[in-house]
Amino acid sequence: MKSTTFFPDTSQIGNVGNVSAGYKDSVPRPPSRLAFNAMVVILGLGFGVFVALPIVDGTQSELHITGGLAMFIGSVTGIVGTYLALIMVILASRMPALERVLGQGGVIHWHRKLAPWPILLIIAHAIFLTLSYAEAAKTGILSEVGVVVDTFPHLVTATFGLGIMVLIGIVSVPQIRRNISRENWWILHLLMYVALAISFAHEIALGPSFVKHPLTQIAWIGGWLFALALIVIFRIGVPIARSLRYKLRVAEVHRESEGVVSIVLEGRGLERLKISGGQFFEWRFLTKGMWWQAHPFTVSALPKPPFLRLTVKALGDFSSSLAEIKVGTSVAIEGPYGSFTVEASKRPLALLIAGGIGVTAVRSLLEEISPKARPVVVLRANKESELALLDEIVELVRVRKGVVHKLIGSREAVNLASIIKLVPDMKRRDVFICGPEGFVNQVESIVKRSGVPTEAIHHEAYSI
Repeated sequence: MKSTTFFPDTSQIGNVGNVSAGYKDSVPRPPSRLAFNAMVVILGLGFGVFVALPIVDGTQSELHITGGLAMFIGSVTGIVGTYLALIMVILASRMPALERVLGQGGVIHWHRKLAPWPILLIIAHAIFLTLSYAEAAKTGILSEVGVVVDTFPHLVTATFGLGIMVLIGIVSVPQIRRNISRENWWILHLLMYVALAISFAHEIALGPSFVKHPLTQIAWIGGWLFALALIVIFRIGVPIARSLRYKLRVAEVHRESEGVVSIVLEGRGLERLKISGGQFFEWRFLTKGMWWQAHPFTVSALPKPPFLRLTVKALGDFSSSLAEIKVGTSVAIEGPYGSFTVEASKRPLALLIAGGIGVTAVRSLLEEISPKARPVVVLRANKESELALLDEIVELVRVRKGVVHKLIGSREAVNLASIIKLVPDMKRRDVFICGPEGFVNQVESIVKRSGVPTEAIHHEAYSI
């Protein structure tokens, strides 16, 4: 199956640019500057409505009472923090319109940028309100904490929700995050939804800007119901419908290189599956011990109905166990996602740089690159035996009259800056970079220093 199903058919060299013609309608457009600006305006207006409304409607009156300034600051930080949390939930919804505006990389970038602020602001909210109550009661802060909790039972659950947020904030520190498995990280992120639900319920029930202010309540409840609907539709409903439609099952598992396996799936109606080279799915293998978690893997070739292929490197418990997955196992999918596609191209020539298992995106993307692109492909690995899909990549590049370079050796032995010498006309090319996050960041920096403009650099980093 391997050679007849996915080894590139380059027998009709003149038509190589049309190999994926049936999938072109699905290629995501690159992020639009106009759409981005429009989104910023919408978020700004939303900020005005969701934040200014409760302040004008109720919070200003707090300034005239004992402890009013601390209460005002506490109310505002809580409102702003909750609004930013709402934006983060929307960013996590996988709504297609967001990816068209920001690109998958942009969604992840802004999610990470925003992540600390809701937690910090909600912590500030709790501290300033406690100070306010202590000032009004003329008691110490610690004694006031006990009084507030005894008086307002909702604050017990709110404090629990805040504790969850703080825990997630701590484990998000890069030095700590690197020591946590993806599975545990995913569970913690699910708990964030619980924390947000608790915090929001407390805010509506006790917040002075919400109590007896129905317009404010309606606006905030409507906003959170909208975010919940996006999660239900795009993270649950669409994946279930798509999985039932294509009915994917494991057809074959075979070794590609050291620590790397390909999983060939068989399904129905895959000619209708809208997927572009360079995109990925969240894959859920419906078998004991694996069904509850979904992991992102790039397709390593465009579908050749009834078959679809992903290629995985053993980097953790889940990816390592895929080498033993049984034929016949059902597979659910969420996606496809990603804007690391040929549609992002700005120039006629292309340079593709892959680190490690980043070759999967490069392999599938090459199927859609024009023969006129004369692609230069640079593959980075610690050992020659780790290079996966090499024969297929070489064939796809050969027929497009390009060239493949290999950078083999340890991090100390290989200077990534040598890419500049390997590709002297880099400034004339679109540069596609794919691989582990550290690799992508380092290569992107090198490419920018060589004079390639930002708009000609496209990347997909493998990270959470």
